[in-house]
Amino acid sequence: MEFEEPIKAESKNVLGQPMQTCGCDPMTGFYRDGCCDTGPDDLGVHTVCCIVSEEFLAVSKYLGNDLSTPMPQYGFPGLKPGDRWCVCASRWLQVYQAGAACPVVLEATHENTLRIVPFDVLLQHAVIPDQLH
Repeated sequence: MEFEEPIKAESKNVLGQPMQTCGCDPMTGFYRDGCCDTGPDDLGVHTVCCIVSEEFLAVSKYLGNDLSTPMPQYGFPGLKPGDRWCVCASRWLQVYQAGAACPVVLEATHENTLRIVPFDVLLQHAVIPDQLH
């Protein structure tokens, strides 16, 4: 008898659709697979796919979450404005509340984000997909 891999439930984004990739340069996601997927071991809930801005990075660093300084010992290159990154939902909300939210890619933002960040707040900062321009 062959061993079969368990079927993994397909992750959904905040729009109720299958998740899209957030970014691969740098490789993002809690599982470093390019997606803002989450699981029981992701205590930080790294589910918001955002396009970081200079202001977002500065305020995030000021609030105690330095995303711009490289940390090679963890394989982290440090982010620069324009990078796509899976940010902790509570941290994105904290920076939003400080007035420095950055754009969010709804199609690549995991539905579990909605437990922390209201949908209308995400929608205010949503990137409009190219096909709608």
